[in-house]
Amino acid sequence: MRAQMPRTLHSCSFFLRGVDDTFYITEELLDLQSLKGTTTGKDIFEAVSDSIDQAGLQWDKLCGITTDGAPAMTGEHKGMASLVCAKVRESGGEAVKMHCIIHQEALCAKTVQLGDVINTVVKTVNIIRARGLYHREFQAFLSDVDAEYGDLLYQSEVYWLSRGSVLQWFYSLRSNIGKFLKEKGRPLHELSDPLWLADLAFLVYLTGHLNTLNKRLQGKEQLVPQLYAHMKAFRAKLRLSESQLRNFNVAHFPTLTEIKSAFPNAKLSAKVGEYVSVITSLITEVTQRFQDFSVIEKEITLFVAPFSVDAEEVEESLQLELIEMQCDESLKNQHQLLSLPDFYRSLEKAKFPLIRRHAKQMMSLFGSTYICEQTFSLLTLNKSRLRTRMTDSLLGDILHISTTKLTPDVPALLQTKAQHHCSH
Repeated sequence: MRAQMPRTLHSCSFFLRGVDDTFYITEELLDLQSLKGTTTGKDIFEAVSDSIDQAGLQWDKLCGITTDGAPAMTGEHKGMASLVCAKVRESGGEAVKMHCIIHQEALCAKTVQLGDVINTVVKTVNIIRARGLYHREFQAFLSDVDAEYGDLLYQSEVYWLSRGSVLQWFYSLRSNIGKFLKEKGRPLHELSDPLWLADLAFLVYLTGHLNTLNKRLQGKEQLVPQLYAHMKAFRAKLRLSESQLRNFNVAHFPTLTEIKSAFPNAKLSAKVGEYVSVITSLITEVTQRFQDFSVIEKEITLFVAPFSVDAEEVEESLQLELIEMQCDESLKNQHQLLSLPDFYRSLEKAKFPLIRRHAKQMMSLFGSTYICEQTFSLLTLNKSRLRTRMTDSLLGDILHISTTKLTPDVPALLQTKAQHHCSH
C-alpha cells in the first residue's frame, strides 16, 4: 500500500496503490482534503491520518510514501513524510520515503545552462511572436519555404518540456529565422557565429534527451524498477557522452555534427571543456538527487532479477526461499518468459510467502506523483469561479469518479432504488 500526496494551494490529494494476492494493481484516490488554515507538515499529516483512519486501513501495511518534494512534505523531522514513516514504525511496519522522480528530473534539467544561449533564443522568439504583424508574416514565410515547423514556440518555466521543444524548433528553423530577421532589418548575428551555434546544438542535444527521459517517466501504474531503469540508462548515456566529448568524438551528437560539417574551419574543439563541464555537473546532480532510489537498489534488483542475486546479500528472512527459487530450473525459465507480475503470481503461496510479499511491496511503491498531477488538472477544470457553490465534498466525489478504474454496476444500483408508485 502506498500513499502519494502532492499539494495544491488549499488542498491535498491522497492516492493509494494496492496489490492484491493475484498481483493486480489498484490505484485509487483515497481522499481530497481542504486545508483551511496553515499547511505545515503536521497539518498535512493530520489530514492523512484522518483519511486513513476513516477508511479503516492498517498503518503497518503502508510500505512507502512519495511526495512532490515541498518543504512541508520532506522535512527531516517535522515533514509529513517523516511523520507518516514514524507512525508506520509505531504500528510495527516499515515505510520508505521517496521524492517524485519526475520532479527530480525536472530539477536536474534546470541546472543545464550554457552562456546566454537560452536568453538569446527566448528574446528572439519574443521579437517574432509578440508582434502580431511579425508573427503572421513569419508564419507565411515558413509556409512559403515549406519549413519543417510552421511556427515558433514560447518557453514556459511551468511546463517542464517547453525549453527543450523551444530549442529544438529554433535550431531547426535557424536559417529561416536568420533570413526573416535580416529582411526586417534586425539581423541576429549569433546565427552566423559557429561557436554560438555549437552551444545551441549542444543544448538541443542535451535537452532533447532530458525531454525523452521525462516522457518515459510519465504514465500510470509504472513500477519503481521501470522508472529507476530509465534513470540509470540516462546516467550511463551521460557518462558515455562525457567520455567521448573529451576526445571531441561527436558520434552521438547529431546536431553538433551538423555544425562541425557546416563550419569545418571553426575551432569548435575549444568548446569541449565547457560541454564536458556541463555534462559532469548534470551527472553529479542526478546522482545526488536520486539517493532515495539508490537506498532501495538491492530490493529493486531482487525483485527484477532474483536469479542473479547473491543470496548472502539479501535480507536474512528471504535467503532460504531465494535459494529454493534459484535452484528450480523451471522457475528460471518462467522468469524469462513471463512478465514480473505474472511470474510472481505463478509462485506457490505456501512455498514462497516472503518472496511474494517482497514483490507486492515493490509493486505497491509509487515512483512519481504523475497521477496526482493529472488529478490537479481535473480539479482546476471542475473548480472555477463560475462554479463557486461547489462544496469540497462534491468536488471530492467528482474527482473520485473521474480517477477511478472501477466500473459501476448501474443496473444493480438502480434495482436497489426501485420502488412502486401509486397510480393517481
